[in-house]
Amino acid sequence: MSQQPKVLIFDSGVGGLSVYKEIEARLPQLDYYYLFDNAAYPYGELERQTLIERVNQLVSLMVEKHKIDLVVIACNTASTIVLPSLRSRLMTPVVGVVPAIKPASNLANKAVGLIATPATVKREYTQELIKDFSQNKPVELLGVTRLVDIAEEKLRGHPVSLKEMSQLLAPIANKIDVAVLGCTHFPLIKEEIQTVLGEKVLLVDSGEAIARRVQELLGINKNSNIEGKKDIYSSATPWQEDALNIALAKLGFNPVRPFHLGP
Repeated sequence: MSQQPKVLIFDSGVGGLSVYKEIEARLPQLDYYYLFDNAAYPYGELERQTLIERVNQLVSLMVEKHKIDLVVIACNTASTIVLPSLRSRLMTPVVGVVPAIKPASNLANKAVGLIATPATVKREYTQELIKDFSQNKPVELLGVTRLVDIAEEKLRGHPVSLKEMSQLLAPIANKIDVAVLGCTHFPLIKEEIQTVLGEKVLLVDSGEAIARRVQELLGINKNSNIEGKKDIYSSATPWQEDALNIALAKLGFNPVRPFHLGP
C-alpha cells in the first residue's frame, strides 16, 4: 500500500482544528499532524520578528522530524506575516489562511463585517484586502481577543454566554448582512455567533477554500477506505489538558504530546 501524504496544521491554539475538520472531510486518508504554539499564545501580542522566528523554527523542525508533505498555517496572524520567509526556507508547499473578504463582499448587499483579532484588523495586509476586494461595500471592523478565549473554553466543555457574545458583537449587530470569521477559532463558535447576529447574516470563513487548495496541491481524491493517523503536539502544557484531550479524541486525535524548541 502506498504511504499517505502527511499534512501539518499549525496554529497558536486550537482554532486550526476548524480548518483540520474541513480538510479531513475531503481527505480522511491523510496522516494529520497538528502543532499549536500555546507557549507563545496569543500571537497577536508577539513582536513581528519573534513571531517569524518561532514559526519558522517550529514548523521547520516538525517538517524535518515527521517528513511532512504539506504545511497549513491555520492562523491569520501568522499567515499574514510568516508565509514569505517560511516558503523560502522550506521545499514543502505551504498554504496560508487569509480573511475571506473577497467572497464576502461578492455576497453582501448591505455591508461586510470582519470579526477578527485586533492584530488581524490592524494588519496592513487586511487593509489591502479590503481596498482590493471590497471597494463597493462598506466593511465594519471588529477586533476581539475575548472571542478566541471563548472558542478555546467551548472546546473544553465550558458553556458559552450568549449575553457576553451579544455585548462583544454589539458594534456590528444590525449593520451588516455578511460576516467574515477572520480567525480560525471562530468557526468553533459559529453557532453562537449566528444566534447573536441573527439568521439573516451570512457567516463566511476560509476553511473550505483551504481544504480545496490542499486537495489541489496534493492532487489526490477522497479515499474513505483508509483513515490516516492523527497526532497533536503543543509547545507548552495545554490549559485544562484533560478536557482538551476529551474533545480531541472525538475528532480522532491521540492525546496531546509535548514539542519544544531548543536543544
